[in-house]
Amino acid sequence: MKKDHILAKWLNDDLSEKELAEFEASPDFEKYQKIKNYTAHLEVDDFDEDTMLSNILQQKKTTQKVVPLYKKWIFRAAAIFVLGLGIAFAMKNFIPQTQIANFGEKTTFTLPDNSEVVLNSGSEISYKKWNWNSNRHLKLKGEAYFKVSKGRRFEVHTALGKVSVLGTQFNVKVRKNRFDVICYEGRVKVNYANTQIILTHGQSVTFENGKQFNNSTNSSKPEWMDNQICFYKENIKSLLDEVQRQYNITTVLNTKDTNALFTGKLPTEDLDVALQIISTTYHLEVKKVSKNKIIFDKK
Repeated sequence: MKKDHILAKWLNDDLSEKELAEFEASPDFEKYQKIKNYTAHLEVDDFDEDTMLSNILQQKKTTQKVVPLYKKWIFRAAAIFVLGLGIAFAMKNFIPQTQIANFGEKTTFTLPDNSEVVLNSGSEISYKKWNWNSNRHLKLKGEAYFKVSKGRRFEVHTALGKVSVLGTQFNVKVRKNRFDVICYEGRVKVNYANTQIILTHGQSVTFENGKQFNNSTNSSKPEWMDNQICFYKENIKSLLDEVQRQYNITTVLNTKDTNALFTGKLPTEDLDVALQIISTTYHLEVKKVSKNKIIFDKK
């Protein structure tokens, strides 16, 4: 009751400076303030005490009732909380949900149909829960692995292209101007610019600068889920960008000779080994200037 009383006084701007300071320091204050801001337009009519008294005296059988004035503020607080619950429900179900994997992290989550998604480092996905069965669309930035429940069409939209599937397992990767899709099970339809291609089990496709590269894989899932980064005909700048995401570090490349393309794997749990592979492949000297900064110089 004390909490309700303080809340009621706050809503009526009746708190003393000390009470206001204590209330603003409480862990729930920010939530109350947001709800109050959303409902600032709500008004509760004041009691017309003279009319109420007249009506009571005109009744033949009356029972004297005392209406505590604080109830007026309790009613308003209740209205605010009801509206707040409605706002929270709308935000949870109607506003797009976003999942993020920061640099050096991976994030696993399930969609409303129990499809499983694993986000690689430095990636983001947004989707809407509302009417999911009829609107199974995702927006992807970065890289993600999908294990889709059987059902209606499932679509992944990216800045470079779209992937449509029906109950399958696949990986989508979007980095700058490069778009990679690998199908591990079932079939996927890939749309890129004016090109459309169907991939089946073990097939992959890469689009970069308008060029298409087809490849195959014997893996049952992406190598990055087993703490390895797999590259196919990528330049050193792309390698270093991915190393920065996986290890949450900064790299500096002091050479212009970056035309050679790399196909192979790098570990994501042993930075020294990854740096050694890169330096040996490209004949570079590695310098660790700090815990999170690496410089590559030409030998």
